[in-house]
Amino acid sequence: MSEVSLQEGDLNMQDLELLHHFATETCSTTSNQKESHQIWRVTVPKEAFVHDFLMRGLLATSALHLSHLRPNDAEYYRHVAHAHQDKALSSFQAIMPNISQANCHASFAFSSLIVVYAFASPRSARSLAFTDQTQESAEWLPLIRGVNSILQTVWPYVENGPLRGLLQPGMHQALETRLPKVINSQLNQLVELCQRSNRGEDAVAAYKLAAQALRNCYAKIFTRSSVECEIATAFTWPVAVPEEFIRLLNMRTPEALVILAHYCVVLHHLDDYWWLRGWAAHLVHNIYAEIDEPWRVWIQWPSDVIDRNEKCLMWRPMTPEAILDQNLRSAQSN
Repeated sequence: MSEVSLQEGDLNMQDLELLHHFATETCSTTSNQKESHQIWRVTVPKEAFVHDFLMRGLLATSALHLSHLRPNDAEYYRHVAHAHQDKALSSFQAIMPNISQANCHASFAFSSLIVVYAFASPRSARSLAFTDQTQESAEWLPLIRGVNSILQTVWPYVENGPLRGLLQPGMHQALETRLPKVINSQLNQLVELCQRSNRGEDAVAAYKLAAQALRNCYAKIFTRSSVECEIATAFTWPVAVPEEFIRLLNMRTPEALVILAHYCVVLHHLDDYWWLRGWAAHLVHNIYAEIDEPWRVWIQWPSDVIDRNEKCLMWRPMTPEAILDQNLRSAQSN
């Protein structure tokens, strides 16, 4: 048996601290589901020992978490996070054209951490979720869509692999739910706004699809059962909107920004997560500054909801009969 020679200083105590923090603290901040906490605590680090990009992404996220928890050392931990994330992204980009059964689980986990990292990173003053005018970092909306793209290409592997507990099948199915009158009225007004747009048929269709996806997202949150992940539920909207709507957002059309402001009501429900805290208010404030005065009346409702710290889509427990009825409708639609 060959001898192993250990040199003084071989241990990187900084990285061990970050790994320990991830496995004891950060892992339980990625969702509200205990099953997923265990996967992030045990299974993901196990995958990370095989895939360098995932380990560095894990350490980067842990460092950002510590920067929030230890404000006196925030600059130091942000620097550490940035260094790890840069190397992680470089390695990940090299394997992206060749995602396979061997690396798909690590790729899925890392792409999910990229979203957390993007939300948790310091916000630029005028960031609007889809493009950062300072070019300092990618924004989170296209990143969420990117996670879904990666997942769709390797779904059969992930669905039957060690990270299957992070998946939530059926999240994008339409749901017929009677929403409270005030919310339903706001969504109906959004549709009317879309129909009045003078930007052409393609734009009107994109706006209406985005508004419908938002209604579905509201309904899923409003009726979410205790076994459903609220993060996954909230992120159905960025995935469901058509590419044309993303193009209109990039153009900063007022209709697209108004719809995005109404999505902030959803984000506000996630304000208890350290990496999402303050994003809803930040976005609405920037949208208000971006649109002209006549359009600002259209974002008054989401602005008021967020200013009052109102959780108007707060989860209502579904009765067993309601769950059975929903499952039957879903089965019939398939």
